[in-house]
Amino acid sequence: MARIIGGIGASHSPTIAFAKDTNKQNDPAWSPIFEGFDKVKDWVAAKEVDVLFFIFNDHVTSFFFDHYSPFVLGIDDQYVTADEGGGAREFPPAKAHQALSRHIAHSLASQEFDISTFQKKPLDHGFFSPFSMMIPHDAASWKGRVIPLQVGVLQFPAPTAKRCFNFGQALRKAILSFPEDLNVAIVATGGLSHQVHGERCGFNDEQWDAEFLELLETDPNELTKLTHAQYATKGGMEGAEVIMWLIMRGALSNDLTCVHKSSYCPSMTNIATVIFEENTPSESVQLDPYEQLHGVEKLQGTYPFTIETSHKAYRLNAFLRQLIDPDHRDRFVNDQQALMEEFALTDIEKEMVAGRQWIELIRYGVIFFCLEKMAAVLGQSNPEVYAAMRGETMEEFQASRKVSMTYSVSAK
Repeated sequence: MARIIGGIGASHSPTIAFAKDTNKQNDPAWSPIFEGFDKVKDWVAAKEVDVLFFIFNDHVTSFFFDHYSPFVLGIDDQYVTADEGGGAREFPPAKAHQALSRHIAHSLASQEFDISTFQKKPLDHGFFSPFSMMIPHDAASWKGRVIPLQVGVLQFPAPTAKRCFNFGQALRKAILSFPEDLNVAIVATGGLSHQVHGERCGFNDEQWDAEFLELLETDPNELTKLTHAQYATKGGMEGAEVIMWLIMRGALSNDLTCVHKSSYCPSMTNIATVIFEENTPSESVQLDPYEQLHGVEKLQGTYPFTIETSHKAYRLNAFLRQLIDPDHRDRFVNDQQALMEEFALTDIEKEMVAGRQWIELIRYGVIFFCLEKMAAVLGQSNPEVYAAMRGETMEEFQASRKVSMTYSVSAK
């Protein structure tokens, strides 16, 4: 079974990445940053951590306000560094534990904790700044895996401190119900006190930071009672992101020991690291994450679109979804083979698309709502696709309807 061996708290300021990338470890003004993170790096190695469950917030890089979710779980196989305006950091991709991430997603939903998922998105300094300091300098040699959780704390309404703590408790059950033998550490990033906007920018309160770290260890319930405004008052508006640390704390038991704690406030952000180590081995939890889908396999001709299917057929679904773009549509009609080459479709995928193999595409993992876009571009109606999937003529299919009608999502 998977075990939660402890929790890590760490700031995620771009200061950290800059210090690492410019080799500031021997500079007296910068060395305290490395001293704190070296303790974390040594602990991760000594405890033979297999998976770092990494809680962070994006900084309007990969997640924008056209669709902003409170909790978004990564389900990809790896994550690369994002370009935040001046080019992406040259750092190896973080390899992911897909099986556990999928299990967590299903498990959270089974506990009625709604979760969004993401894939094919690069991650910014909220993730890579602390992550790059927690693993060996030869990052590509690290054998562990990651699972990122992006928390929407930049736009209000945002998750409350209590909701974050409750998320952590649900996360604990999800991890402890995973059957594979794994050492899992929960990493929470962000903070400590800082504000980076307005006339109040540059605000810090190291006394509050120390109080927060103490309460996080000994009385996290007190921290769940604070509002966003109270967190902003105590630690700065952006410093209120420390509510993410309550996810980590909620995923831990009460039988723990703080084996490391540090903070250093050189400029805009109080940069902190903390390690909570579980004293008692985790006990397995019985939880069926797939309960909601039991029995669906008995429905002939039915293909649920799961996160597993989504990952497998992501490239092809993305290719067909892009038909909402007029230029893509034009090339799909007039230069289809070259377009499919550009999207790196496999020979099987090309054959299914070119041959309008509707049922084969469904079985492969294409969601129907991408197929109806393709049909509209090709001038075929939805009922024609339905008939083809059932292996019937149009007349046979329409005869099975109360009213014979033809329609599509095309505007023409």
